Amino acid sequence: MKRVFSFLRPYKLPIVVAYSLTMIELATELLLPFFLGLMINQGVVNQDIGNIVMWGSIMIGLAFLALFAGVINSFYASHTSYGFGYDIRERLFEKVQEFSFRNLNQYPTSVLMTRFTNDVRQLQNTIHMGLRVMVKAPLLILGGVVMAFIVNAKLALIFLITVPLLVAFIFWVLKRASRLFRNVQQRVDHVNQVMQENLAGMRLIKAFLRRSHEENRFMKANEDLAAETRYTFRFVEASMPILLFVMNLSLISILWFGHQRVAGGESSVGDIVAIVNYALRVAMAISMLTFITMAFSRAKASATRLGDVLDVKVDLHESEDADADAVVHDGKIDVQHVDFAYYKQDKNVLQDITFSVKARESVAIIGATGAGKTTLFQLLPRLYDVNRGTIAIDDQPITSYTLDHLRRAIGYVPQNPLLFTGSVFDNIAWGKDDATKEEVIQAAKDAQIHETIMELAEDYDTKVGQKGVNLSGGQKQRLSIARALIRRPKILMLDDCTSALDVATESRLLAAIEPYDCTNLMITQKVTTAMDADRILLMDDGRILANGTHQELLEDSTLYRKIVESQFGKEYLHAN
Repeated sequence: MKRVFSFLRPYKLPIVVAYSLTMIELATELLLPFFLGLMINQGVVNQDIGNIVMWGSIMIGLAFLALFAGVINSFYASHTSYGFGYDIRERLFEKVQEFSFRNLNQYPTSVLMTRFTNDVRQLQNTIHMGLRVMVKAPLLILGGVVMAFIVNAKLALIFLITVPLLVAFIFWVLKRASRLFRNVQQRVDHVNQVMQENLAGMRLIKAFLRRSHEENRFMKANEDLAAETRYTFRFVEASMPILLFVMNLSLISILWFGHQRVAGGESSVGDIVAIVNYALRVAMAISMLTFITMAFSRAKASATRLGDVLDVKVDLHESEDADADAVVHDGKIDVQHVDFAYYKQDKNVLQDITFSVKARESVAIIGATGAGKTTLFQLLPRLYDVNRGTIAIDDQPITSYTLDHLRRAIGYVPQNPLLFTGSVFDNIAWGKDDATKEEVIQAAKDAQIHETIMELAEDYDTKVGQKGVNLSGGQKQRLSIARALIRRPKILMLDDCTSALDVATESRLLAAIEPYDCTNLMITQKVTTAMDADRILLMDDGRILANGTHQELLEDSTLYRKIVESQFGKEYLHAN
C-alpha cells in the first residue's frame, strides 16, 4: 500500500488544507453540544433571553463556519483524489508499456483493465472519503468522549466501557473484510475476462452456435461474483446493527442515570442534553466507521493489486554496454546456438538455432504449426531475450543496440494484424511518427492496398472500426504491411501475413518490396512464396532441419519434399 499511496506526495499542501478544514468542522461539532448545554443551563432554565440569544448566535455562527469549511474541504478532497487517480493511471500505463512479452503473459488484458478502472476508482473514492470523514470520524469519537468527561465525568464513564469494545470490533471487521474484498476483485477480473473474450469472438460464437455455452460460462462467472459480493457485504453490513445496538444501550444508560442525577440535584438538564448530544455524535461517527471500514477494506485490496503491477520486475532492459549511437545500417543477421523457453516452461521452444542472413537477402521460413517460427521472429527485436546463444545484427550483438534503435530498424508485421480505431491514414502513418501523405500513399501502393482504399467511402479518411471489424482479412493484412513499409526498415519481418491474399496480389506485393533496401524475412506456409526467396529455412519442433534454396531442399530434405508434394502433387516432384 505504501507504494500506491506514495502518489499522494505531490498533493501535500491540498491534503494539509483539507485536514485543517476538517479540524474546523470537527471543532464546531464538538463545541455545539457544549454551548447548547450552557444555553439551556444559563438561558432556558433561568428564562434569560439575553443568554439564549448570545449562545444561539454563537451556535449559528459556528454552523456557518462549519458549512464554509465543509464546502472548501470538498473542493480540495476532490482535487486530491482525482489528481491521484490521474497520476496512478498514467504511471500504470507507463509501467505496462515497459513490460516485456513475458511480463504481459502474467497479466491478461481483462485483469489489467480491471486494475486501471475499478481498482483505481476504489482508491479515488477512499481518498476522497479519507479527506472528508475518515479522519473526522475517529477524532469525533475521541473528542466526543473527552468533551463528555468535561461536561460530566461520572455519566461519561459509560463511554469508557462501550467505545473501546466497539473500536476493537471494527478493527477485527476491517482485517477480515480486506481479504474478502480481495476475493471479490478477483471475481471481477474473471467476469471481465469472460466478457472480453465474448465481445472479441462474437462472430465466431454465432458461427459455431455456441451462444448457450457462452451464456452458461458467463452466468457461472457472474454468479460466483454475485455470491462472493453478497457474502462480503452481508458480513460488513452486519457489523452496523451491532455497533448501533451497543451505542443505543449506552444512550439509554445515559438517559437513565442522567434522570436519576437530575432528580437528585447532582446534574443539570443542560449537562444531560449535552452528553446525549455527544452520545448521538459518537453513535453517528461509529456508524460512519462501518462505511469507512468497507471503503478502506476495498481500497486495501485494490492498492495491493495495483502495487503488484507497479512492482513487477521488468525482465527486459537496456544492456549496460548498449551504445546509444549504434544504429542498424545493413540488416545482416547472425544467429548462433540459440535456445529459448517461455516463462515457467521446462521445454525449449527453440533449440540450438543457428543461421546467418546476408544484408538485403530474402529468406523464407517454412514449417509446421508450432515449429517455433513466430517465436524466432520475436527474439530479433528483443521482445523476448534468449536463454542461451547470441543474436547479432551487422556483426553486433543485439544487446549492444538500444531497444529504441533496434526496433526502429525493424518492420514487423505480426501473424494476426491489429488495427486501431481511427482513419485508414492514421493506421498506416502509425508506423512512422512524421509520416507525410505522400509516404502513406506510397506505402499503401507497395502493399497493394491503395486501389482498395480509394474505393472506400472517404478513401484515406475512412474510419476503421475497432480491430478493423469493417475490413476483410486481406485488407487488414495489407494495411499492416503498409504500416511496416512506411518505416523503410533495414529488416522486414512478415509473419505469415499474406495468407489471406490471392497468388496474383501476393506476387505483386513481393515484387514491390524487392527494391526496398532491407533484409526480408518471411514466414509462410506457401511453397510458391518460399520459392521466390533467396533461401529457405525449414523448421520443425523448434529446430532448423534444412537451410538452402528451393532446389537444394528438394534434393536434401525429405520433409520439404513432403510439403511440396502436399501442395503440388507427385507430378511436380517427378518433373524436378
